[in-house]
Amino acid sequence: MSASSGVVVLGFIPLLDCAPLVAAAEKGFAADEGIELMLVRETSWANIRDRVVVGHFDAAHMLGPMAIASSLGIGHLQVPMAAPIALGLGGNAITVASSLWEQLSARATSLDDPAALGLALRTAVTQRARDPQAPLTFAMVYPFSCHNCELRYWLAAAGIDPDHEVRLVVLPPPLLVDAMREGQIDGFCVGEPWNSLAVSVGVGCIAMPTTAIWRLSPEKVLGCRLEWAERFPDRTAALIRAVYRGAQWCEHPDHHAELAQLLCQPKYIGAPADVLLQGLSGRLRQTSDGDVRTHDDSYVLTRQAGTFPWISHAGWFYSQMVRWGQTKYSATQADLACRTYRPDLYRSALAPLHVNIPLVDTKIEGAAATALPASHGALTYGPDGFFDGRRFDPAQIEHYVAQFAVDHARR
Repeated sequence: MSASSGVVVLGFIPLLDCAPLVAAAEKGFAADEGIELMLVRETSWANIRDRVVVGHFDAAHMLGPMAIASSLGIGHLQVPMAAPIALGLGGNAITVASSLWEQLSARATSLDDPAALGLALRTAVTQRARDPQAPLTFAMVYPFSCHNCELRYWLAAAGIDPDHEVRLVVLPPPLLVDAMREGQIDGFCVGEPWNSLAVSVGVGCIAMPTTAIWRLSPEKVLGCRLEWAERFPDRTAALIRAVYRGAQWCEHPDHHAELAQLLCQPKYIGAPADVLLQGLSGRLRQTSDGDVRTHDDSYVLTRQAGTFPWISHAGWFYSQMVRWGQTKYSATQADLACRTYRPDLYRSALAPLHVNIPLVDTKIEGAAATALPASHGALTYGPDGFFDGRRFDPAQIEHYVAQFAVDHARR
């Protein structure tokens, strides 16, 4: 139906970063571009994957690494994907059960430092192994996800082997708070509003936004089958413009109250509007009885080129798949992974809007603030550093992964 009628069927998960899609539909940006968005709420990322693969969805709110894994045929069918626009930067956090937070708070030399919290967690993990008790269980939303990458990166940097010293499980975002309430998990990494909801109902505490691990870290994309994008180039371009304009609208603070009211509807996210506002503003309550804390750049939409599909982001995600044994490195596979992200489609679609778009496809990830060539002069980007000081050069993926292998052997 959608291929001939101007309707674009779009799947999404109830998370704060579906906001640009909702705004594109509800605020008329899609209609202005000559398309009608049919938004379909799904519970799990596996459902999103499957329904895009078989053609139930034309496009979807999608995890960046998921699109890459599909293009490579890792963990499922090989169906080439295109990611022509990102849906923002950041927006995730690591939340732990209240009982575990008490232990970390007592042991950590700083509650604002990911390294200090990681060392405190390592002590807790070691203590459990001595007792012995069941290992701590952490949940993430999908094996090929930013959340899995970020959680593993933090754990490993603290000297915790995420494959042997803790237990990692997969749960859909809407089920995480209930799983923590039931004592089935000790922590999770997920996007808002589920972290803030865990705090508001008194079952968890936000250990850190994941932008404390990697500032301005990549997150979701708009993903579609490559075949669909090539078959309907005009519709793809219209969709990119509608989503970009939706992201612009969502980012404006004056629109946050209205946006929260839209998103709190059961057909979208269904969480309380005041909880949604916390994530939109970056003002998170770490504990149920604690003060509200402002986290700069914890959720970025169009600022800092937040919707640009950097090929270097795709390269980093691929590096983590190799690092954690989800695939073996090959230059051919690395190239295919990077080609899933489509800055060329982004530039072409947004040219009529006269926005400042990067003219380069890659950058050194984790670098200091830098001026990048852009369509209207230059774009100042960053700093976007990793908390451990590392940098990622997308031209040196194999070498980058090998550095971590040495670190792991030393532990």
